[in-house]
Amino acid sequence: MRILLVEDDQLLGDGLCVGLEQMGYTVDWISDGFQAELALQDHSLDLAILDISLPGQDGLTLLRRIRQQDNPIPVLLLTARDSLNDRVIGLDSGADDYLPKPFDLEELAARLRAIARRRAGRGTPLLRHGAITLDPAARTVHLNDQPVSCTSREYAILETLLLNSGQVLSRQRLEEALYGWDDGVESNAIEVYIHHLRKKLGKSTIQTVRGIGYIIPKQAGPNG
Repeated sequence: MRILLVEDDQLLGDGLCVGLEQMGYTVDWISDGFQAELALQDHSLDLAILDISLPGQDGLTLLRRIRQQDNPIPVLLLTARDSLNDRVIGLDSGADDYLPKPFDLEELAARLRAIARRRAGRGTPLLRHGAITLDPAARTVHLNDQPVSCTSREYAILETLLLNSGQVLSRQRLEEALYGWDDGVESNAIEVYIHHLRKKLGKSTIQTVRGIGYIIPKQAGPNG
C-alpha cells in the first residue's frame, strides 16, 4: 500500500516513516499543506495520513479542498485535538477515520487496514483467491493452508494484484506500489518478483497480458 504522510513534526514523521515501512508500506512524507495538495494529485497513492496542524494550509482546509475536487483517496486524520466537536468536524469534512495523538503504531496500522477494507467493500480481513490466502494484518501468505515465504516486495506485488483482481496492472503501476518518490527502481525488478511468485504459487496464478501488464483473473463468487 502506498501512503502519503502529511506531518510537520519531524520526530513523529521520521518515526512513522520508519515504522510503517518496516510493516511493508511504501511511504512518501510531506510536511507542508500546500505541497501536500499537489502531491495528492498522484493517483498511485492508496491512502493519506493527514495531520490537522500544518504550515501552509491546515489539514482540515486541505481535506475540504481535495473533497471538493472529488478526490476519493481515503484519509486518516491525526491531531492533538480530541474533543467531540473536533472529531465531528473532521469526519464531516471528509475524513475516513480520526486518531488522536499520542497513539500506538499498531493501532494506526490496524486503522489503515480497516479503511482499505471498507473502501474495497470487503467484510473479511483476509484476501482469498482460490487456494491462496493473504492476511494483511500478519503479512502472511498461505497456499492450500501451507505457509509461503515471501519477501516484503513479493508480498506487496501479490497484495496489489489481489486487491485489483480482474484488472490488468502495468509494470509502472506495480512499481508505484513498491517504490516511493525518492527510491531507485531497478530495471527488471517487477519481472523478477513476478517470476518468484509464480514459482511459489503456480505459473497460472499471475498472467501476463503482453504489452500491457499483469493480472490475477477475477473469480466468480463472493471472494472473487
